[in-house]
Amino acid sequence: MNRFAEVKDLIMSLEGDFDKFYDKKNQAAGTRVRGGMQQLKTLAQDIRTQVQDMKNSEEK
Repeated sequence: MNRFAEVKDLIMSLEGDFDKFYDKKNQAAGTRVRGGMQQLKTLAQDIRTQVQDMKNSEEK
């Protein structure tokens, strides 16, 4: 569940930047949102790979 907490923490850390970008049209916040979403994508792929590896090792 530690990986899940990482995902939640990352998303929650971006909440203020989402607000600043969408509501206040702050362009720098948009850059931070894009960076955070890239981190989320990488984290999600790492978790997906880890789950697949664990699943495959149990099948043998």
